[in-house]
Amino acid sequence: MKRDDDREYQDPHSLSGASENRLEYAIGQEVRAFRHKLDMTVSELARAAGLSAGMLSKIENGLTSPSLATLQALSRALQVPVTALFRRYEEAREVSHVRAGDGLTINRRGTRAGHQYQLLGHVTSKRLIVEPYLITLSETSDVFPLFQHAGLEFIHMLEGIVGYRHADRTYRLEPGDSLFFDADAPHGPEELIDLPARFLSIICYEGQEAS
Repeated sequence: MKRDDDREYQDPHSLSGASENRLEYAIGQEVRAFRHKLDMTVSELARAAGLSAGMLSKIENGLTSPSLATLQALSRALQVPVTALFRRYEEAREVSHVRAGDGLTINRRGTRAGHQYQLLGHVTSKRLIVEPYLITLSETSDVFPLFQHAGLEFIHMLEGIVGYRHADRTYRLEPGDSLFFDADAPHGPEELIDLPARFLSIICYEGQEAS
């Protein structure tokens, strides 16, 4: 619960700070994050850094460009190096843009005839790995062997009808239906009811952060 002098009102969809004053916004986010780690209020940090609470609030919201002397004062009060305040600005942000039909076609372990997997994006530098697939089952599709792997999986049906098995239950999935489940249980399309069938499969699991 935040104390009275630590109220924050932010629009999660606002891009003004991030786009027009990206450096100031990034520094402000780091200052706020480090302050929260130390469980300090705006007033407490401002006092420790020799600033006014109003000035610190402007810095945290990316509304002003702090001087080097101010950054040094904040870094001492927060007990972090000055360079730590620039981390978000310098951090690489990964993005994948795949045009229609350009997904990388791959063979996943256990893939059978008539099953096409198109990888729509992939990020490997974070501890959380997210792999979105567009899966197509054709008229010549073999019945799946059941998959079983770590993480969570989300399926959204686009076309066709399948009976999708998860653990000891089978779910009838029609266009517009979704299924979200623990992927450590045996799962996969067990009944191919109306083909061709297409669905999005988004798999999330823990990975090792790149060193």
